[in-house]
Amino acid sequence: MTDDDRELPLAGVRVLELGNYIAAPTAGRLLADFGAEVIKVERPRTGDELRNWRLYAGDTSMLYRTVNRGKKSIVLDLRSPEGRAVALDLVGACDALVENFRPGTLDRWGMSAEELHAVNPDLVVARISAFGQTGPLAARPGFAAVAEAFGGLRALVGEADRPPARTGVSIGDSIAGLYAAFGVVMALFQRDRRTASGRAAPGPRDQQVDVALSEAVLSMMESLVPDHSAYGVTRTRVGGRMEGIAPSNAYDCADGSVVVAGNGDSIFGRFMTAIDRPDLADDPALQTNAERWRRRDELDHAIGAWTAARPRSEVLATLDAAGVPAGPIYEAADIRSDEQFAARGMVQSLTVDAGRGPQAVDFPGIVPVLGETSLPVRSVGPDLGEHTRAVLAEVLGWDAQRIDTFLEEK
Repeated sequence: MTDDDRELPLAGVRVLELGNYIAAPTAGRLLADFGAEVIKVERPRTGDELRNWRLYAGDTSMLYRTVNRGKKSIVLDLRSPEGRAVALDLVGACDALVENFRPGTLDRWGMSAEELHAVNPDLVVARISAFGQTGPLAARPGFAAVAEAFGGLRALVGEADRPPARTGVSIGDSIAGLYAAFGVVMALFQRDRRTASGRAAPGPRDQQVDVALSEAVLSMMESLVPDHSAYGVTRTRVGGRMEGIAPSNAYDCADGSVVVAGNGDSIFGRFMTAIDRPDLADDPALQTNAERWRRRDELDHAIGAWTAARPRSEVLATLDAAGVPAGPIYEAADIRSDEQFAARGMVQSLTVDAGRGPQAVDFPGIVPVLGETSLPVRSVGPDLGEHTRAVLAEVLGWDAQRIDTFLEEK
């Protein structure tokens, strides 16, 4: 561990990650970003299946390299007694465990909550699953796509006259990973605070963080349920708009697209004046969001006609001068060259083998910022089993002969 590592908020925390895909690995990534030593257990030969998702060259995708940055990879077969024994030894040396297996899987492998607690009474366990560890659907499998539908998100994404759409990323997984990481930090804080005050540490059930993908999505749905409960309102898909708020949408320019949020009552007047529509700015029937929502098509037509006749740079400059929130709709190339992201270290270049030999590749920075710029990304997602020998030696204290014997038997 370097001096820089010891200054990070989670330096000295060790986490064992048992998980594939995105949810648990996202939790592990966030903990690693801020200094935790995250040991990622991967199956022999294939490793985390994310290694092959959106794989354009080589044997490890940039998706894996991104989601698993800052971690150590160790290969263990958790289906074998030998692999489970090593995993339990690692549990004894860790502060937290993060997993996203189907509920009951670890129990069948001899790694239930009680068995983990027996090995390490202070262990915090974060479990991520489709529907949680309890309830009538607990045993049902499900990816983020199912959870996004179950939690109410899919019903609101897309155009009203088309089937529900999805976002371009596995947003349900990422939200669940955020909650799991927060839960781990919260449980560690509670554990350490109680210990420091001389009180008994929390029990094994209190130290379990139970994150359901479906509930993580539901928690992001704002007043979807209260609006239905209080008023009988069922929200529907409205495309690029936000129900009840206008004007707020995406608009095409002569050479690109922008998003404009001109829905504040005072902002609206400035917005309409900026696009040479003082008649709309002064219209007494357009002074509240509810009134503007009823005439959203008229407003979008007026705005779209103005933006379409101008280059994006002119549109944004005009709206910025008028104090109207607006921004470009970026693609990857735009993000990589943007001055704002660069100033805050939110695009960082690291050397990685992308399938054609080592090359500089841009990766997203670390959020949130501590200080003025992003913390540096210390390493990309590791090669499969890259740290097996080091972990067995440094964490478990195995000598070279024992490591060689174990690896040969695999």
